[in-house]
Amino acid sequence: MLLYLLLVFQANANAQIDPAHCRYPLGMEDGRIKDHDITASSQWYETTGPQYARLNREEGDGAWCPAGLLQPSDTQYLQVDLGQLTFLTVVGTQGRYARNSGKEFARMYRLNYSHDGQLWRSWKNRLGNKTMEANDNAYVSVIKDLHPPIISRYIRLIPVTKMPTTVCMRLELYGCPWHDGLTSYSSPEGQVMMPPGYPIASLNDSTYDGAHERGKLSGGLGQLTDGVTGQDDFLVTRQYHVWPGYDYVGWRNGSLGSGYVEMEFVFDKQRNFTSMKVHSNNMFYRGVKIFSSVSCSFKPRLIANWETEPVEFRTVLDDRNPSARYVTVPLGRRNAKALRCRFHFADVWMMFSEISFQSADTVIPTQITLAVTSPWPKEESSMPTTHKTVTTPSTKDQPDDGNTPILIGCLVTIILLLVVIIFLILWCQYVCKVLEKAPRRILEEEVTVRLSSSSDTIILQTPPVPPRVSQMDHPYERVFLLDPQYQDPAGLRNKLPELSRSAETSACGGGYAEPDVTQCTPHQCFQSSVPHYAETDIVSLQGVTGSNMYAVPALTVDSLTRKDISVAEFPRHRLLFREKLGEGQFGEVHLCEAEGLPEFLGEGAPLPDRDGRPVLVAVKQLRADATNNARNDFLKEIKIMSRLNDPNIIQLLCVCVSSDPLCMVTEYMDNGDLNMFLSQREMESTLTHANNIPAVSLSDLLHMSVQISSGMRYLASLNFVHRDLATRNCLLDRRLTIKIADFGMSRNLYSSDYYRIQGRAVLPIRWMAWESILLGKFTTASDVWAFGVTLWEIFTLCKEQPYSLLSDEQVIENTGEFFRNQGRQIFLYAPLLCPPSLFELMMRCWDRDIADRPTFEGLYQALRPHVVQ
Repeated sequence: MLLYLLLVFQANANAQIDPAHCRYPLGMEDGRIKDHDITASSQWYETTGPQYARLNREEGDGAWCPAGLLQPSDTQYLQVDLGQLTFLTVVGTQGRYARNSGKEFARMYRLNYSHDGQLWRSWKNRLGNKTMEANDNAYVSVIKDLHPPIISRYIRLIPVTKMPTTVCMRLELYGCPWHDGLTSYSSPEGQVMMPPGYPIASLNDSTYDGAHERGKLSGGLGQLTDGVTGQDDFLVTRQYHVWPGYDYVGWRNGSLGSGYVEMEFVFDKQRNFTSMKVHSNNMFYRGVKIFSSVSCSFKPRLIANWETEPVEFRTVLDDRNPSARYVTVPLGRRNAKALRCRFHFADVWMMFSEISFQSADTVIPTQITLAVTSPWPKEESSMPTTHKTVTTPSTKDQPDDGNTPILIGCLVTIILLLVVIIFLILWCQYVCKVLEKAPRRILEEEVTVRLSSSSDTIILQTPPVPPRVSQMDHPYERVFLLDPQYQDPAGLRNKLPELSRSAETSACGGGYAEPDVTQCTPHQCFQSSVPHYAETDIVSLQGVTGSNMYAVPALTVDSLTRKDISVAEFPRHRLLFREKLGEGQFGEVHLCEAEGLPEFLGEGAPLPDRDGRPVLVAVKQLRADATNNARNDFLKEIKIMSRLNDPNIIQLLCVCVSSDPLCMVTEYMDNGDLNMFLSQREMESTLTHANNIPAVSLSDLLHMSVQISSGMRYLASLNFVHRDLATRNCLLDRRLTIKIADFGMSRNLYSSDYYRIQGRAVLPIRWMAWESILLGKFTTASDVWAFGVTLWEIFTLCKEQPYSLLSDEQVIENTGEFFRNQGRQIFLYAPLLCPPSLFELMMRCWDRDIADRPTFEGLYQALRPHVVQ
């Protein structure tokens, strides 16, 4: 029963999809998708059958190859059965490499998908194009995001060619299970708003894949299930090159012949519905409001009639806050396979961008349902007729056979379990409501959100906190980085005069000197002893390989030569490319096998025990079209990396710089990056042991935290500033040894973690300190802030993005609240797995005053005693 409850709560927790995080490999490469689930229209030989179409694998002859030359008119396909409805966000493809003997690949492909394997639909992007670019060589994998994503069980990949050619392909699919179970929705077509003085807004469902007949959509899915929530201003879109109003589907009051919009939802099977969440626009001063009320009817089977007793819900209208929001509609744990909901207008227009459902994906037995839904006794009539109501037997009708005490004990146990269930449900609903209100509190400036819940008793000894200097409130203007006047750092300092004074070297000293406290005001002296790096530096360092690692002011020489590089030249032909990990403006990062590397490096080389397997390395390669500045920066990075020697920092092993393209070869770890490793695991428990679920313990998480603090302590001792510390930039081996790296920015899987400021720097704003976002000020203290966010990631097992309920713009606006320091800033909540003392340490890392944040030495000393040696 407890296992069942865990599954129910897991389904409820995952019901709302976030495309930015729904990017997990679905099992082609690692074999979770079985051979019999992979089929094809044809194959050249048995050794090029569909079962060999696995990314980065080279069994058989290395890939799937359809029979004969592929003609432009052919429709050959590779089909994958995912086993369940899946939210598919990314597709990765490769050609046939076959250990350097293959050269076949597809330059383009199309995608078809189906819920049941019978009715197939063609995928097309938001601009209507059906063809995606694929590979231009046989070995490099190409990762493509699907905009919009696909919700389906069966996927067909169809290679496309413009001339007769031989094609071979390998494949990986990325996404996550579609816990909603929604297979289609029907609604009136969206309409066009033509307000005077404003752009025309087309509020149609542009990605809907069902039928369009007589002004009604039926039998498909579209923008209301693509995971993209609309912004407060419905004319502003999250997509590029689309029309105003694209993110919303909207209807005008009175245009449908009634005062409501009727929508029908069909699901894969009968479910126990707990709630429906509708993301609705509320720009009331433009005649747009959330719905005033909604009435939902239920149908237990598609061939049955609609039940006569609907669930009704009336919303609380808000005429003060125009922000878009989720409205949660309780559905009373009703059983159904289809819903019909009527949303009643509250103003001239009603606009939705997302609708999701929370439910248990298995129908709860009647005896549990009756107990849980006791506040709604009328709903008993909606239960399937196959369920029998359990009643307590009367003592008059029951013979006294000696079993009465056992029966009473069983009933008492069941009652206690039901009480626990009800308490957990109410608690979860309360937490969800608090989290839903978080984005609004930025705009309404109400309170600071801090959620903490943990029973662990780990005590972390932290260095004493220096006393705060009292500060007076000042009437500063609202700080918002996207405003053009804040794009210029000089303009920002004019807006924030105290920050301008803090950067002046005449009063507080410059370079590496400690600030003179006697000459500085409290505001002026928040600058630490570590140098200041401006936003302009970020752009230059990001241009090489997509990395922004290691700002080192001591290395600002104009030119570097080969004699400045302290590592050996490795024979380029011994590097066998396996996979492209990512790319930047002028460079690429590849995963390679290095033949004979242990012998080349000799004894004492920092290489893991490979047990006779090839040595995996990461190779950063400068493109041939790189500028001279990029080339110099690349050589500077080599010199920087060659100076680093710490067990928890990725190490430069060798280089290939005697000829172009320039390459640096660094370590690579078996378990990949920490973000992917933790996101695929659960906390260690009896349940994980019994079901062989990959798990980690609290001790493992603390061990990881100590290692990261140790590596950052080493960098800080050299006055190195990382500027992009996060779990995606921590690599992990089989023994859970962590090495800090800088590959995260170059990888497409983590593109949503970075924010581009109007064509300028690409910044990991959710990990950045407020002074880094507002002033471009990067110091060891800002790395400490990022370390606190990294700790938060670790103890949430990387299940969500920091500030996941806030948009990028709201995250930036929240940094203004940190600057004003009026108690309105929003902090990350305390993870359930995190001991209270550790969360207090995180909060110290996010201190508004830079000087009050702990050092990495202090963080290391606080964490180390709690790791079992």
